[in-house]
Amino acid sequence: MKHLAAYLLLGLGGNASPSAEDIKTVLSSVGIEADADRLTKLISELEGKDISEVCGNFSFGF
Repeated sequence: MKHLAAYLLLGLGGNASPSAEDIKTVLSSVGIEADADRLTKLISELEGKDISEVCGNFSFGF
């Protein structure tokens, strides 16, 4: 979940296509080591998708 959260934060910050390295940078800035396997899977699953499309798949109940 932390990898996805970093991806979404980068997207909301204007990075339309966050890379694995971008996500590692965000996570390491708060003392979290990225899991390479999970990160690779996340990037492959989200490749080519728009941030709003990804966010649209969540239901927050507001």
